[in-house]
Amino acid sequence: MEGVQGTIDEIGIPLASTTFVVVDLETTGGSPNAAEITEIGAVKVSGGEVLGEFGTLVRPSSPIPPFIAVLTGITDAMLADAPRVSAALPSFLEFARGSVLVAHNAPFDIGFLRAACDRIGIAWPSFQVLDTARLARRVLARDEAHDCKLSTLARLFRAGTTPNHRALADARATVDVLHGLLERLGNVGVHTVEELSLWQSTVTPAQRSKRHLAERIPAAPGVYIFSDGDGRTLYVGKSKNMRSRVRNYFTASETRTRMTEMIAVASSITGIECSTPLEAEVRELRLIAERKPRYNRRSRFPERGSWLKLTIEPFPRLSVVRKVSDDGAAYLGPFGSRRLAETAMTAVHEAIPIRQCTQRLSPNKPQSPCILAEMDRCGAPCSGNETMDEYAAHAEAVRAAFTADPGRIVQRILERIEALANRQRYEDAASHRDRLSTFIRTAIRCQRIGALAAVRQLVAARRLEVGGWEFHVIRHARLAAAGTSPPGADPRPYIDATVATAETVPAPPPPRAGGTAEEAECVLRWLETPGVRLVEVDGDWSFPVPSAAAYADIAAAGELDRSAAVPFGDRRGLRPSA
Repeated sequence: MEGVQGTIDEIGIPLASTTFVVVDLETTGGSPNAAEITEIGAVKVSGGEVLGEFGTLVRPSSPIPPFIAVLTGITDAMLADAPRVSAALPSFLEFARGSVLVAHNAPFDIGFLRAACDRIGIAWPSFQVLDTARLARRVLARDEAHDCKLSTLARLFRAGTTPNHRALADARATVDVLHGLLERLGNVGVHTVEELSLWQSTVTPAQRSKRHLAERIPAAPGVYIFSDGDGRTLYVGKSKNMRSRVRNYFTASETRTRMTEMIAVASSITGIECSTPLEAEVRELRLIAERKPRYNRRSRFPERGSWLKLTIEPFPRLSVVRKVSDDGAAYLGPFGSRRLAETAMTAVHEAIPIRQCTQRLSPNKPQSPCILAEMDRCGAPCSGNETMDEYAAHAEAVRAAFTADPGRIVQRILERIEALANRQRYEDAASHRDRLSTFIRTAIRCQRIGALAAVRQLVAARRLEVGGWEFHVIRHARLAAAGTSPPGADPRPYIDATVATAETVPAPPPPRAGGTAEEAECVLRWLETPGVRLVEVDGDWSFPVPSAAAYADIAAAGELDRSAAVPFGDRRGLRPSA
């Protein structure tokens, strides 16, 4: 088998060739917002050798407090001819450029450096920072070092310089501590800067012991799958860079309890490369729907969606159904739950006097009307008060609201909301507002997806920042194929080859898409991305005018009002933290 040399991004930056700048500061106090820097000391090292040193006193704008002078030995007289921080700091940043910053209790030193940059109007460079105190707490046992003070660690690692609260001397001592820690970490397989960053994070033993699982994941866009020892899928995710994303599960940045639990159970990770981020997003949805991983919370049961159907009868009515059939009926959906479908159905019933009874009616067999007829909520076609033609006008209004303009429903419910508000029946008005908002949002979604689902084939492309093109073949709102072309090449042959091998998607009954509604929404979001160009369209991609989208602001306002009326609806921020 022929070997393949990995890239630097894949194997990480070796510690032996990394340039570290170990920095230490002396200050007039403990807060970067109230105190100033009085001394900067730094040592540049690489491969265990000292490449250079930087040291300077810094003259603050106020006198040094007496206890600070006693601690550090730095007096106001020593700083009389020292440069201001506006001159000293740029020199230090130039000295440290392109290196990894190291400090003992790094938040203190880096906090002062960043604050000083803000004061003098200099942008803080994006340094990678390592903290020797934090690393020591991960590496050393309690019986080796009773604390992680610099003086304690300097004695443990037999540093050549004794810390004395002067910046350059303390930086030299920190260099020896850093080298001692790196020697310990090398024995446990830490050989790159990326691996060193993991060790300074607060992670559980399970996370740390399994971080090697991420090393075989390619650094490419795609889908990653966590599995347990029996091969059962635990979690499915996606990323533009799978290796980088998967590594985060083994660091302190992963704070979700269920993910920590999942890592403890997982025994393997599989990466599936995808041509484009959209393909990865769609494949993630399909895998979640197919395998239903226990640790994925959303998209697991797309088949549980509900639809609102206008039945095909002499006197049509509304019904909540699970599937869309090719029967010529009008459908609205999908709704996330039956409750939401019934909410939208109530909105229609409030605006249009379509019958709410469930029995089949015949114009030749009159029946006694129900109480809704007495309340003028129904024209009572069951008793013969409305003919089939008269009732058909109501059914056509519902069909138009589903497929085109729901203006009649919107106008009538808004009038009712205003009347209720004028009578100070605000809770009833809010209920009507929520029903209308649910109906409008679903109608917008249904019409958008239905318009794309009617297109037999659509091919679109977008130029990549690195050159070349990404393109997708979309059939009936389902992603049928994805591909890319290299920089400088004619994309047409690549597009033709991708179209020729694309998945065959049968035409679904309208307004349903060839895939799930979530997949269709992903495709629509990508098509609306700036820079996307249509290559070819087989069919009519059209949108009704006017449509439900004309009332999007009403739905948004209703959603905003509802969220504002429920204080502390999301209680995650109220959980106590350690």
